[in-house]
Amino acid sequence: MPLTYIRTRPHVSTAALAALLLGACGDAGAGDPSDVAEVKAQDASEIADAEGEVAADSGPDVPAPEPYPDPGAWPPNRGPGGPAVSFPEEALYEHCAYLNGGEADVTDHHNLLVMYDGYLLMPWAPEWGGGGLTFFDVSDPCAPTVAGYGTSEEMRETHSIGFSHGTPSAPGAWAVVNQIRLTPDGEALFSGGVQFWDVSDTSAPHVVSRLELPGFGYPDAYARVTLSVFWQAPYVFAAGSDNGVYVIDASDPLSPKLLHQQTFDPVLRAGQVAAVGNLLFVSAAEGARTVLLDVSDPAAPQPIPGGDFLVHDPEGKPRESYFSNFSNGYAYYARKDKGGGVLIYDVRDPTQPALAGSYHSDGNGGYVFVKDDFAFVGESNFAAIYDLSDLGAITEVQRLHLTGDLDTMTPIGNVVVLSVDDKGDPGKGSAIAPWQTEPDATPPRVTWVYPPDGATGLAPTSRFGVTFGEMVDPKSAWEGSVRLYRTDLGPTAGRVEGYVSAQEAIVNFAPAAPLEAGRHYTLELPAGGVTDYNGNALAESFTAGFTVAGTAP
Repeated sequence: MPLTYIRTRPHVSTAALAALLLGACGDAGAGDPSDVAEVKAQDASEIADAEGEVAADSGPDVPAPEPYPDPGAWPPNRGPGGPAVSFPEEALYEHCAYLNGGEADVTDHHNLLVMYDGYLLMPWAPEWGGGGLTFFDVSDPCAPTVAGYGTSEEMRETHSIGFSHGTPSAPGAWAVVNQIRLTPDGEALFSGGVQFWDVSDTSAPHVVSRLELPGFGYPDAYARVTLSVFWQAPYVFAAGSDNGVYVIDASDPLSPKLLHQQTFDPVLRAGQVAAVGNLLFVSAAEGARTVLLDVSDPAAPQPIPGGDFLVHDPEGKPRESYFSNFSNGYAYYARKDKGGGVLIYDVRDPTQPALAGSYHSDGNGGYVFVKDDFAFVGESNFAAIYDLSDLGAITEVQRLHLTGDLDTMTPIGNVVVLSVDDKGDPGKGSAIAPWQTEPDATPPRVTWVYPPDGATGLAPTSRFGVTFGEMVDPKSAWEGSVRLYRTDLGPTAGRVEGYVSAQEAIVNFAPAAPLEAGRHYTLELPAGGVTDYNGNALAESFTAGFTVAGTAP
């Protein structure tokens, strides 16, 4: 979801700092693994002395490199966080509260929900436009209270939402959703795309800008509209149905700009889009096709050999899904073709996607979300929780119900939120139901990294991503908890300035400038930093290493 711009230390560049340190410590030749090991073995005091020499040689106006802040010292949330109530067994899977966006939420057209700034955030809007964002205090999920809301006549049905914590040119907190514009008489569409909100004050969120995208068209709800967005700092990827994927420069949310439009031949009806490091996942809405792209250069995405595939069932037949999700190095599809359920593909090697698990139900899939070893699938007439602990033997745990077209079930701690996008009872477009007795007390865990640990020959413009086993708190992914640095120089002297972003269960780091040729870099997520919705912090530090293509100077 969010992004944090990591400030640049004045008057001293990473390259200049590296040159001075190498002059003091000797050229380590960090492109060679043995040299990297030699440098890492240096006594910490030598690196500290080198940092002191850099500060001295640079003059009195140039400060020494700043150490990373404590990983858990990110700005606190305003709200109380995720559900903090225990439930008896007999209360599980039963509705205990309903959510409504406010007076303008007359269609009760709801989809996913996420936590932001310690509140449950519900985007709401029908496909033809007119909606808003509503924040709820759900510390007691059976007695939710409204903490803030804002409306927009041009917001349309959104299947995802991304956040930014600002840049030097646009400090603040921002969100991005789908957008549509109608003629004054409300009869015909003339444009649409994405819109950006200011969510600095969660009690009064409001729209600040919009970007109209070429080829947008309506009233067809699938052919020429934006269906989902993913914010990987400083870019927003927007799935534009038959128009492909739009790459948007959102470094200034007040003035977003279209950078590139990626089309597919044959046409792919892009529905879901997600970015993990250099990998962009694009799956079809109401289709069986998925395409994996290398976006190390976002202005020129490249197809990954073997990464354009059809999703098959265990019998080898292509199967359509309504929508999908991506995490843990797996693609999760809400099957809708001749019955529902879930299909799971292993894409940890993007050149060789392979069916990893399947469960066939009598439903008709909508959207799918994953938390730990469970999948949560809306299946139109019901919603189902599936146990994924053994992908070779997936089992159904429980079915839940809500009047209307029940396409979405979002896990939030020890409760789920059921949401319908058509034919719901007035004021009951979303319902909260417990699914576990105790509040979530399990720390989040890193489940995958891309590019993979040990990758070599990377483009200098590479980004780096990790996935977690559950959705994480957007604000907890920041400069202290997600770090990239030159391995030979260490965390302080080798610190790389960049952007940190998190959306649902994916966290990304994007360097603010190209990395140095031939150098080895370490991605580190220290313990005590990134947290889940209930404030449980990463228990064990995670590191991965990468080498950039070329020869080090």
